[in-house]
Formats: sequence, C-alpha cells, structure tokens
Amino acid sequence: MSRQGTRGRPPVAKELRALIRTISASNPTWGSPRIVGELGKLGIEVAKSTVERYRIRPSKPPSPTWRTFLANHAKDLVSIDFFTVATVRFEILYVLVILAHDRRRVRHFNITAHPTAAWTAQQVVEACPWETAPRYLLRDRDGVYGTAFRTRVAALGIEEVLSAPRSPWQSPYVERLIGSIRRECLDHVVVLHQRHLRRILSAYFEHYHRWRCHQALDMDCPEPRPIHSHKQGAVVEVTEGGGLYRHYERRAA
Repeated sequence: MSRQGTRGRPPVAKELRALIRTISASNPTWGSPRIVGELGKLGIEVAKSTVERYRIRPSKPPSPTWRTFLANHAKDLVSIDFFTVATVRFEILYVLVILAHDRRRVRHFNITAHPTAAWTAQQVVEACPWETAPRYLLRDRDGVYGTAFRTRVAALGIEEVLSAPRSPWQSPYVERLIGSIRRECLDHVVVLHQRHLRRILSAYFEHYHRWRCHQALDMDCPEPRPIHSHKQGAVVEVTEGGGLYRHYERRAA
C-alpha cells in the first residue's frame, strides 16, 4: 500500500527522460552541464544530477593563482593560438583563432599555409582595432610570435602574457575551444582545401556563438540566448552544418 503525502523529489517525467536521452544520443560530446543549459533555454528546469543519471564528465582544474588571474582579467584578456588541419591532399593548413575571454567569443580567425610573424601580427590588428584593443594578450612561446609580431602588438597598447613552456593548461579557454572545434566539427569532415575549411569553420562559429551553451556563462551562449516559454510550442531539434551539430528550440505547431 502506498503512503500518501511522502516528501522527496517528484518523479522525472517520461517525456523529459526521453528528451535527455535524445539530446545526449545525438550529441555524444556534450557533458551534463551543457545538456542542463540546453534544457534551461527550453524552459525546462532540471538538476545536473538528474541529467547525470543518463550521461558523462571532465578533468582536473588548473592552479588557483593562474585561474584567479584569468578570472579577474576576463574582460581585458584575449587568447591567441594556432592549430593545424590536414586537407585531403595532405596539405597542412594553419588556423589562427583569437578568443575574447569575457563572453568566450571568437573575435577573429584566419587560415594560412605559411604563418609568419608579420601575418600573425596583422590578424591581431584586424581582430583588435584601437578602440577595442584588449589590455592583455595571452599566448604561448611559439617562434611564430617573432619581433614583427611583438612590435605590432606593443604599438596597439596590448601587454603580452606568456604561458610557461609546454603548459597548455595555462591557456585553458582557447585550448578548450580548439578541442571543441575538433570534436564537434573537424573530426567529422574531410577538408578539401583552404576555401572549404573557411566555409566549415564559418558555419561552426555561427552555431558556436548563437546556440552553444557555456558553463562559464551560466549556461548561456556567447551571443545571449533567450529562454523559451512552454507557451511557444513543442521542442524541435534543428540541424546545422549539414547535420554536424544541432540546437533545440520551441516552435508552434
């Protein structure tokens, strides 16, 4: 015989369990906080522990001192880094990304087969005009950041902050961005040439800025995303980038 009026968490609705399974199955790289944020944008409040009953998790934190510096200067700080992509003809392309820490927004990206200090410096100029130049630029000690680069950056009034040798954890945000680009996008396509790669990355960054929830932004997106009301209709899955990634929104029938 069941007892009346017992306290405790209400049971998770069958529809919600099915939706969590659907989202996690369609997006195997998403962790529990990402799914919680996605559901929150659909007007569905759910605990992380509930989502974890059907899901996965990440790694150890960086040193408190360095993390405090990154947090305290988030509004004044951008990170710069390169990663490589091989084309179908085995040409190596270098992708440069410049990430603003405050909203995890990609301020600029570009692609070249032959990175130089002068080319890299010009990308910083394009990403950070005088009126929007950040106070700090976080980078590693790669040789491409040569004299021409350092001179140009100093002329913009930007102070360089160098990470320690072989310490990618000191640039956690841009490293995490590059990891996301690979897992969510580049690991699933064959790049034909430089123009093709530019189209692929442009489509990804469009999705990343408008739809991808971030734990550091209280599960919002780089471009703030409104929370949908139940009154706006049923939850609909929308595919982007030829089916590479998805977002969820409410639409009237």
